[in-house]
Amino acid sequence: MSVDGFARIERIEKVLAVGGGTGLPILLRGLKRYTGDITAIVTVTDDGGSSGRLRGELGIPPPGDIRNCLVALAGAEPLMEKLFQYRFDKGTLSGHSFGNLFIGALTEILGDFEAAVRAASAVLRVHGRVLPSTADDVQLEAVLEDGTVVTGETSISGSGKAIRRVYLKPSDCKPVPAVLYAIREADLIVLGPGSLYTSIIPNILIQGVASAIRESSARVVMVVNIMTQPGETDKYTAYDHLKAVTEHLGDGLIEFLCVNTGLISEERLERYAKKGSYPVVVDRERIEATGVTLIEGDVVSHGDFIRHDPDRLARCLLQGVLQAYPTVKAGNVRPYVEP
Repeated sequence: MSVDGFARIERIEKVLAVGGGTGLPILLRGLKRYTGDITAIVTVTDDGGSSGRLRGELGIPPPGDIRNCLVALAGAEPLMEKLFQYRFDKGTLSGHSFGNLFIGALTEILGDFEAAVRAASAVLRVHGRVLPSTADDVQLEAVLEDGTVVTGETSISGSGKAIRRVYLKPSDCKPVPAVLYAIREADLIVLGPGSLYTSIIPNILIQGVASAIRESSARVVMVVNIMTQPGETDKYTAYDHLKAVTEHLGDGLIEFLCVNTGLISEERLERYAKKGSYPVVVDRERIEATGVTLIEGDVVSHGDFIRHDPDRLARCLLQGVLQAYPTVKAGNVRPYVEP
């Protein structure tokens, strides 16, 4: 299904976005213009940078991906957004962002990480909800193609070897209760974009999450990354992305695959190629043979970085789903009003 023009679209009321890293905030920035009720489920396996340090020193879930999602959905003044994203570059605070420290302080004051995220949401006047996938202390573990087992998100991304499968340690970690409720209530569930094995899949490994998605009546769409990620998805096609999630989530649950068909300048492609990153090939026949519907469109941004454009991505995937399933609109959609 090709979506070339972006006509005025309607709002799907309850959208659930699942992921982490830099991909999920991009999606959220676009979706918040069109959805009346949006929930983000964010991975908490990061063990590097400021998040990793606070995780070790304060014993809290890593706040970095949570912070980025809060800012993406924020309705606060621009200065407040800049404050939350401000990163210190001197002294003992060097490398820490103010937002991470703020969430860490709130966690200690309130005694609960989820409550801290809610409080930060109120400060930023967030449009929607941001939920950690679990409040448990979890580590990501991967079995690489050669059978080697690697523990820790940073180590997995930096292994330089193909990933066969990822697990959570401990495997019986529980989801935040609100996560299961959000899945049950969703009209549309969006997986990605983001790092396949370290941002998207960890969320569906939380105990009960995959089964909740299977039992949900929501339509499920996966957004494929525009470029391959060195050390994680080298040489992966769009079908390979779909297969990896299906192996962890189960067959027949993903109904749509949203891919980019927009052109990228040779200059940007050459710059990324030097780092071992290349456009994800859309192998249509293999995808369509699975019964999954392709949603294709020009969803790439035109900045220095090759990333999804928030508004183009949101419009493309929502319009694609509504065209295929107009009944999704029944009782759940309000006419779109220009912000």
